[in-house]
Amino acid sequence: MAGRATLAAFIAELRTVGLPVSVSENVDAMAAVLAMPIADRAALKSALAATLVKSADHYHAFEVVFDLFFGDSRVGISDLTDPAAGTAAANGQAAAANGAGRTGIVAGLSDSDLDDLLFRAVLAGDQVLIRAVMAEAVSRYAEVEPGRPVAGVYYLYRTLRRLDMDRLLARLLASDNPADLSDMDRALAAERRRGQVAGIRTEAEAEIRRRLVADRGAAAVARTLRVSLPEDVDFLNASAEQLAAIRQAVQLLGRKLAARLVRKRRHHSRSALDFRRTIRQSLANGGVPADLVFRKPHPSKPEIMLIADVSSSVAAFAAFTLQLADAFSSEFSRVRSFAFTDGIEEITDDLSSAPDIAAAVRRISSRPGVVRLDGHSDYGMVLESFWERWGPQIRTKTSVIILGDGRSNYHASRSEVLRSIRQRARHLYWLNPEPANTWDTGDSIISEYGKYCDEVVECRNLRQLKEFVEALD
Repeated sequence: MAGRATLAAFIAELRTVGLPVSVSENVDAMAAVLAMPIADRAALKSALAATLVKSADHYHAFEVVFDLFFGDSRVGISDLTDPAAGTAAANGQAAAANGAGRTGIVAGLSDSDLDDLLFRAVLAGDQVLIRAVMAEAVSRYAEVEPGRPVAGVYYLYRTLRRLDMDRLLARLLASDNPADLSDMDRALAAERRRGQVAGIRTEAEAEIRRRLVADRGAAAVARTLRVSLPEDVDFLNASAEQLAAIRQAVQLLGRKLAARLVRKRRHHSRSALDFRRTIRQSLANGGVPADLVFRKPHPSKPEIMLIADVSSSVAAFAAFTLQLADAFSSEFSRVRSFAFTDGIEEITDDLSSAPDIAAAVRRISSRPGVVRLDGHSDYGMVLESFWERWGPQIRTKTSVIILGDGRSNYHASRSEVLRSIRQRARHLYWLNPEPANTWDTGDSIISEYGKYCDEVVECRNLRQLKEFVEALD
């Protein structure tokens, strides 16, 4: 029963992270585990991933949780089916925590000899020796404190700083005799060596994770190591790696939402009754209109005007929203995009001609019309300029979407302009990337603008952005 409890805790953690695991998938996972012919960790991981992960974007989060609950290579399917085996594996992990029981040649090496052994192990591609060296390095340099509720990032920093990854990479590159290689071979060799050094970092992370799990248990460590799914990462606080993951997710999301918008319009489009054809059809039934005939539906495509704040505080949010708009622009009759800080310019052509959205945002942010004075947002001035230049082009089927935090740096709000925009437009929405509990604090005047909008939406991550787009009509 201990192994089943481990699987239940593992699935509970996946749900906490945000993976949509249903009851039936939980049952499928247990059935797959019990049907495995070979009790090994790789097979266990494949079986659980096949039954529990439905999106490639969620696989990294699954891997982190899997390594926490089934991280030791000695832990396999037998632990899920044989409680005695699970107990033995747990006891083995506990004995290894914090370097307990360190013996053998590796433990007796000096620091410089340990560095040389790691270098030779990487050159030889000996994964077993690399793991042994990293286990000793963590024991020596990480200084793991038992019972401390941390994620282990500082332990990793201590270990890698002492091993000096830059010096190791330089030694590996020098060992390839770059003077005897062509430019292409030199580049390929350098890329291979960087991958090997990255693998050492991964092994160090795994070793520290094993120590933490042995000390505090998988469930406790999971609470400090939770990885947010790409759709749950805040645009304004995302790391470079997370931004790259979000960018890939936006491209896929755009295509999916475009198709969904088409189906939604077709489903909700109700055509008028064709009275003449209905009467004519009824003549075959003695004048009884048994079959109603409707006119052929012609669902109209709405127009979108996106007005995006591209100042430094919200530039990442605007970039992803503009990218999403560009992805499903074919499903609207027209999507026009505008960028502003303290000035405003139409950027529709810039988005279509730029190689990628990041390059487009950089180019747009430096345009004189977008940055008119000091580059700090001035919503009042921008709204007036937009209304004077493009207000007459707003039509009854145009939806205007404003993207920004509503922080006007204490300039005049001129919110009455939004009333004029709302009177001409079909809809007026405002997407705010800040948490709702920070609205109307400091220089935020979002509520003053919000009273003229159909809706002001908190849009901090991809999940909320998706929910908003799905609600568009």
